[in-house]
Amino acid sequence: MINYTLTLQDVTKIFGRRLIFDKINYEFNSGSVYGLAGKNGSGKSTLAKIIAGILSPTRGKVLHKQDDNLIIAENLHDHLGFVSPYLVLYDEFTAGENMAHFTRIRGNQIDEEKMNYWLNKFNLYDRRNDLLKGFSSGMKQRMKIIFALLHDPQLIIFDEPTSNLDIEGKEKVYEIINDLGKENVVIVASNENSDLELCSKVLKVEEFKQNT
Repeated sequence: MINYTLTLQDVTKIFGRRLIFDKINYEFNSGSVYGLAGKNGSGKSTLAKIIAGILSPTRGKVLHKQDDNLIIAENLHDHLGFVSPYLVLYDEFTAGENMAHFTRIRGNQIDEEKMNYWLNKFNLYDRRNDLLKGFSSGMKQRMKIIFALLHDPQLIIFDEPTSNLDIEGKEKVYEIINDLGKENVVIVASNENSDLELCSKVLKVEEFKQNT
């Protein structure tokens, strides 16, 4: 198993005059599912974006290491899978074309077998040649999860992973999160109890709002 470590050192985020969270110190290691918990507006998604390198912290550091080797920001995308309902897909492309496009963007070779595996896993194989503009919101959410997993990342962040999903879709996502958490770092940002029940450890973002 690849040893992946994510360390937050005094991570602080301020928007304008509003303190979102202050001095978060935490370590995430391979082989566990972690939760980022808090009510709406607490900063869960903001912290998830900072971990993923989408946002920068106001203060503090986020360190990513694989087998004790530091991963520089420019290479983080090779190790990271990010799932969120606000990510944008290409409605004018088919499911298969979207997958091929995102694979090329990452600079990877197209692996038809792996693509078909994930499409079957989410019951989307028969829709692989259909334009995404005809997909339901739940089907698009499943496609976003597939995109995040195609390159076998060691760190997978699920921000509101079951958004727009029916019961069957949620159960499938929970199954995948449990499987991924056996060897990778998996982070679930959510205020849904059923999502957080998957997590062996939970970071409560609202506990880090004291002023300095």
